[in-house]
Amino acid sequence: MRRIGAAAAAWSGTVRLSADRGHARLRRRAGRAIIRAMQTVATILWRRLDRPGHDACRLERNDTAWQIDGAAAFRMEDGRVAQLHYRVRCDRHWHTQWGTVRGWVGERAIDMAIARGTRGWTLNDTPVTDLAHCADLDLGFTPATNLLPLRRLKLQDGEAAEAPAAWVDVAEGGLQLLAQRYERISATRCAYAAPRFQFSAELVLSPEGLVLDYPGLWRAED
Repeated sequence: MRRIGAAAAAWSGTVRLSADRGHARLRRRAGRAIIRAMQTVATILWRRLDRPGHDACRLERNDTAWQIDGAAAFRMEDGRVAQLHYRVRCDRHWHTQWGTVRGWVGERAIDMAIARGTRGWTLNDTPVTDLAHCADLDLGFTPATNLLPLRRLKLQDGEAAEAPAAWVDVAEGGLQLLAQRYERISATRCAYAAPRFQFSAELVLSPEGLVLDYPGLWRAED
């Protein structure tokens, strides 16, 4: 086992403490609200196409909020194996309120608490600049969060919109801006583009708006 220097150990402890505080704040926020049971709207299982992996996700709702809750296990581009549990809560109009990602990538633990408030976005209670205009959280390792802008924008056939998102990069452990564009083709198809990755494709959607076919990356199992 590799030895960890005092400075690295101190940094790791600081990150863990910050993550714990972030999760505690989200729990307090949930505790102040009236607890309303979530009802399952849909479930889906995706298979990764470009490398080994699966992702299981559940879409839930109550009278004040929407929530996606899932777990992904897959191999990263650099060969490391990742196992990540995620949850994202939105208000009834599909504006992201908070999200959590917990698990591991290779030897590195992942513990992220993301929140969106009136002053912008925070990651483990630390403000993240230049994201205040983003209404959506995008978890870069799963197709689940494409649902959020698709439902929030309520595009009609032929309409298009920019949908910049606060993008979680688990490889680096950060929160960054991701420019995105959606154009509705029909109730079950939309054109999607993410210039940062030089990616564009036509997505196939379920009646709830979950991605069924993400060309080259993910596909829903029957």
